[in-house]
Amino acid sequence: MLQALTTAVVNTIFPPRCLACTAPTDQPHGLCPACWRDTHFIAGTVCRCCGVPLVGAAGAEDVCESCTRHPPAWDRGAAAVVYGGTGRKAVLALKHGDRLDMVRPLAGWMANAGCGLLAGAEVIAPVPLHWRRLVRRRYNQSAELARRLGRIAGRPVVADLLLRRRATVPQEGMSRSERVANQAAAFAVNPRHGARVAGRAVLLVDDVLTTGATLSACADCLRQAGAARVDVLVLARVAFEDSLGL
Repeated sequence: MLQALTTAVVNTIFPPRCLACTAPTDQPHGLCPACWRDTHFIAGTVCRCCGVPLVGAAGAEDVCESCTRHPPAWDRGAAAVVYGGTGRKAVLALKHGDRLDMVRPLAGWMANAGCGLLAGAEVIAPVPLHWRRLVRRRYNQSAELARRLGRIAGRPVVADLLLRRRATVPQEGMSRSERVANQAAAFAVNPRHGARVAGRAVLLVDDVLTTGATLSACADCLRQAGAARVDVLVLARVAFEDSLGL
């Protein structure tokens, strides 16, 4: 009762605002009607490898054209939203806008999309940042999401399970082959945590999945260290119009 009263007082003094645009909302950490309409939550038929939305009836073997032509190094994948509109704004605000207040609701979106992956995970690990980028940004948004997902699912999170051995250049505008080359030999399993990988089901967490080059590089490291399976869960998936039926 006291908690409900405290919440009511706080909401009176500081009315809830939209997560994306700060317009008034009914609930804290929610979206206003305009931002809700501009958010493409991924549901229905999706690629079982990368989570991209597909057109047609759901099937156990649904795999998108991209994953058919370029099979990822992981087993299964899921994403909460399409990287566009409000989904893109949320990713950029979390990554570059110091919006750590967004971690809790965004991780909730991810937990809904990847409930099956979370249930099967024995350890959760984020895609790491190079230490220079971490110093500039002050936090790793993927690690923050992973920690919250671990609390939601009651699964252990090892934030430094993977190490980024060398800095890579930003990948915006790169082709698939350029992204693969950019990520080559960039990651390694932390020697202190080898026992946490061998024979385990590992869930990799990242903010955005585009071609999958970064996540595949991480998954390759985990495979080499003896992981029994590797799945991925991301906040947003870059998707093409033909996959959405637009």
